[in-house]
Formats: sequence, C-alpha cells, structure tokens
Amino acid sequence: MKIVAINGSPRKDGNNAQLLEVVRKEVEAAGVEFEVVQPGANVHPCMACYQCLNKGTLRCVMDDDGVNEIIQKCIEADGILLASPVYHSGISGNMKCVIDRLFLAAGCGENQFHHKVGAALCTLRRSGGSTTYHELLAAMDCMEMVLVTSDYWGIAHGADAGEVLQDTEGVEVAAKLGRNMAWMVKVLNATKDTIPAPETVHRTMTNFIR
Repeated sequence: MKIVAINGSPRKDGNNAQLLEVVRKEVEAAGVEFEVVQPGANVHPCMACYQCLNKGTLRCVMDDDGVNEIIQKCIEADGILLASPVYHSGISGNMKCVIDRLFLAAGCGENQFHHKVGAALCTLRRSGGSTTYHELLAAMDCMEMVLVTSDYWGIAHGADAGEVLQDTEGVEVAAKLGRNMAWMVKVLNATKDTIPAPETVHRTMTNFIR
C-alpha cells in the first residue's frame, strides 16, 4: 500500500515539504509507504491537444519534464495527496500544470483514479488558503476518488521556511490527515475482496451547445 504526495512548491525544503514530512511520519507509522514527488518549476502547461485522451496512452505527449513519471506513480498508488503553496489566492502555477495533465491523461478517459484515496493540503503566509484547498479537492472530486479530510481544512501558515511547523493547529491537522489517509487506504485494501467496488462507467460528456 502506498500514498504518493505531489509537492507543488518550486522551493526545496520549504514549508510545503516540511508539512509533508509531518504527514509522512504518521503514514509510515501506520505501515503504509509514503513518497513525495516534487515536479519543480520547469513543467509545461497542458496544451489541450487531447492526444493523451484520444489515444488512451495515459501519458502526456510532452515527455521532457518528469510529469509522465508522476502520472505513472499516481496510477500505481493507493492514495494521492495534493499539496500546494498559495500563490495569489490559488494553487502554484507549476502545480496547476501538473494537475491539468495528470487528470486529463489518466482520469478523463479510462479513469485510473476512481476509488483511490485523495486528500489535499496547502501552506500560505496569510490569506487564500480556503480557495486553494478547495481547488485542490475539486481536481479529485470529479475523478470518483474517495476524499479524506482532517478535523479542519488542510491549511497551515508560515512564510519563511520552517515557520509552518510553528502553526500548532496546522501541524495537528496534517498529522491527523496522514492517519486518516493511511486508515482509509488500509480499509479499502482489506475489503476489496469482500465488498466489491461499485461499477464505474464512462460519463456522457456534454457542453452547453450540444
């Protein structure tokens, strides 16, 4: 059993990374593997070419920035944790690039994420946490994932690296989220043979023209 966390911060060892280590401690203590991947700043935006969707490759045609490796890790994982710093009241630009390509390539055709465990965290200096947190959740909400929460929204404050660990409540929220994710992953794994997952089918995609 494994949870993959995507660190959407371009900074190495920043508040986002340090908060994820709080989650790691709880997840690994529960006997579940935990891996953090950090795409960095040099990732390409989605071009909406739909080659991944039309060809069913589960890969993006852009193959030089590590996103395809992240897509594969998420396909193989039991749980996915999206974590981003707040940039102008929203997710970071590079995180947006990864999310768009991840869920288009592997979620919008033959959905590889249905019934996986999903959760979100964000770090910020002062404001914009709620919109960013819900933006991260929304990306998974339409993927038929099993969303897991803590006892408060997944938001922790800190500006300079390390300050997030001074947000006592934010750290406690992250720790509880880690425990809850690990528990849900184990529950789903333990019951997969006795309680079959509901059938998933393609949704009919429409727009306001046809």
